[in-house]
Amino acid sequence: MIGALNGKILNLKPTSLILMAGGTGYEVNISINTYDRILNSTETFLYIHTSVKEDAITLYGFYTEEEREMFRLLISISGIGPKTAQSVLSKIRPDELRIAIGAGDVKRISATPGIGKKTAERLILELRSKVEFSASESGTTISGNIRGEAILALQALGYNLKTATDAVNTILKTMPEITLENLIKAALKMMN
Repeated sequence: MIGALNGKILNLKPTSLILMAGGTGYEVNISINTYDRILNSTETFLYIHTSVKEDAITLYGFYTEEEREMFRLLISISGIGPKTAQSVLSKIRPDELRIAIGAGDVKRISATPGIGKKTAERLILELRSKVEFSASESGTTISGNIRGEAILALQALGYNLKTATDAVNTILKTMPEITLENLIKAALKMMN
């Protein structure tokens, strides 16, 4: 598998490029975020995800390792293929996506072409535990983590995502320093 490529940029487009490395021109699919970072460069280093199928080997390139890891998390979800994952990362930077996942922001994620409300909800549900540690590293506020945990707890109690999210958001607006336990209690009281 190819893990990274370094070379001269040929034929740069918003969603792909040809990267000349070691005398070979590699066609690499990229996100708009990566495109923006290398737009004025003649050479670049890209982290690569190699996708092998029966009929094709496709390379996906990323300016940062964080973007590649988020891509890999996205394609691990049923119903999200490489093209859709690339579309998500073209619309939302990896750090913003981590925050949206941690906050349960279905609206932000479903604004991406190819991602509907149900897919966004599944994405949040499946990736929240996988990105939580990284989200706190990248500066997500404590209330963002508490918010996500409270919403998950309320969903486990049978409340739907929208109702739980609305209640938690309302409470956090007036009491941003509330503890998780008190947030859940207040949300339950508000919804009953």
